[in-house]
Amino acid sequence: MTLSAADFWKVLLDRARAELPDHVVSTWLAPLAAVELKEDQLTLAAPDQWSVEWNESKHQTQLESFGPVCFGHPITVRFVVQSERITRSQMDLFAPKPDSNTPITRQDSVTNKPVLNQRYTFSAFVVGKSNELAVAAASAVSAALGKAYNPLFIYGPTGLGKTHLMHAIAHEVLGKNPSTRVTYITTEQFTNDVITSIAKRAMADFRRRYRETDLLLVDDVHFLGGKETTQEEFFHTFNAIYEAGRQVVLTSDRAPADIPRLEARLVSRFEWGMVADVGQPDLEHRIAILRHKAGADGLERAIPDDVLNFVADHVQANVRELEGSIIKLLAHASLRGRPVTLGLAREALRDKVRVADVERPVRGARQDGLRLIQQRVAAEWGVSVDGLQAKSRVRTVTVPRQVAMYLSREILHLQLVEIGHAFGGRDHSTVIHSLGRVEEMLKENAAFRTRVERVRESLRTYS
Repeated sequence: MTLSAADFWKVLLDRARAELPDHVVSTWLAPLAAVELKEDQLTLAAPDQWSVEWNESKHQTQLESFGPVCFGHPITVRFVVQSERITRSQMDLFAPKPDSNTPITRQDSVTNKPVLNQRYTFSAFVVGKSNELAVAAASAVSAALGKAYNPLFIYGPTGLGKTHLMHAIAHEVLGKNPSTRVTYITTEQFTNDVITSIAKRAMADFRRRYRETDLLLVDDVHFLGGKETTQEEFFHTFNAIYEAGRQVVLTSDRAPADIPRLEARLVSRFEWGMVADVGQPDLEHRIAILRHKAGADGLERAIPDDVLNFVADHVQANVRELEGSIIKLLAHASLRGRPVTLGLAREALRDKVRVADVERPVRGARQDGLRLIQQRVAAEWGVSVDGLQAKSRVRTVTVPRQVAMYLSREILHLQLVEIGHAFGGRDHSTVIHSLGRVEEMLKENAAFRTRVERVRESLRTYS
């Protein structure tokens, strides 16, 4: 009797379970799907390219060695990426598989429908204190285009879910009304489209394509800064959509007023509706994110809670780094042939543990160092420490405050949210602006550079 590809793979997988550790089989082999059996060559589909390469290097030879034992003759094993996942990120380890009943959104040149990431939905977004306002605003927009908040401007550091929320809005809108004209584009794509349309003398088509949409989603609008022609076209596009009562949603890594070389008329329009920030998740939020993503991909048994807590405690930058750390941990476990434990996590992520626990001063020392930086800067500029921490925007205080923020980042490696909290509860976008402003003044002003270096020298014991 001739075996099907699925039956053939089942025999191999049973043999692998007898030969290999359970966590290796459950993490790397069980998720594979048999797609073809042809002349003793078995083709297996993996979730992503990274998994293909890992299985080829670590498991292909061993699986092929099972052939004579299981079937009485040699076999070959080939790995490919699952067809529906070819366009998905290789780092997408935790992404829930799309519902088979959910259609995949493709680009439609007639209706201008966008290509949307199927995993970027509201149900897959983990809500916490750092993003609850942005999520609530995005949900309200999806329920009433052009009426709730228009435009909706979402800003925050990279990797915290801004693009996810944009796609979630589009999914929600198209789910309710598939005929809605939705356009999702990055600022770089918009700029390239302007340049191409000018070169081809096709600006009329360009304007029709963008200005007749019902929902315009534009990612990374901070890249508009300094592009005069693109800003001009974007200004008129924005006006046309807004005045027609249709919806605009924008994302950026900073607030509208902090985008360098952005025309004042665009800043004003970006602030017309709701400006919502997405901040770095706190510890509880990071743990919730990891548990949600592990559950979505069936990894609850492979990764114990104490390991998830450990990763969440030491990886604080953004969600992408959290996912990358888990991928690294699983790869380390497979390579060592060991189950995922707290000890293994410390070994696999020792670089992050070192940064968190060794290279950075301990909490009390960091606080003392921050206080000392504030004192030295205040003395150099002739202001008070209380003035550095106050809400005042007077230039005599603003400049030394920016210098103190800059040195806190450079010497103590504090996170943006920590710096903002230490200087009067300012948000991360204000800190980003302050750091950038100091860097500019250091390049342009020799006297200023001398003063900063004088303070820096007095703080050498903390650098």
